[in-house]
Amino acid sequence: MTVIKTLIHWSAYAYYLYVFGYASLFKVFQKQTMMQNMQNLGFNKTWTILIGIGELIGVVLLIIGLFKPPIKNLAVLILFPFAVGAFTTHMSHNEYEHYYNSLLMCILSIVLLVTDKEFKIIL
Repeated sequence: MTVIKTLIHWSAYAYYLYVFGYASLFKVFQKQTMMQNMQNLGFNKTWTILIGIGELIGVVLLIIGLFKPPIKNLAVLILFPFAVGAFTTHMSHNEYEHYYNSLLMCILSIVLLVTDKEFKIIL
């Protein structure tokens, strides 16, 4: 069972890193289609870049987390609000073709934390 759990964890991690990686870089480097889509959602250039920088910080922490596991969990906790925000924004604008990735990022945030050996919630 631990092999399956480990496989799920690292598969989720790789996809999580991929999606947030390209999304953050497209925002920070102002790719035309990303800027246009964010403008259509009501975000101006400044907010789009700030969102991209926040996501990029999370991505950098995810990469550092490969070597220091507690940092990886911090990165997931930082990126989770961005995933929720993207999901609610796409849903509220009826952009159903884009909301699947953001919904998956919300789910993968939980999966990454639940399947991590180092992460515990104590109530």
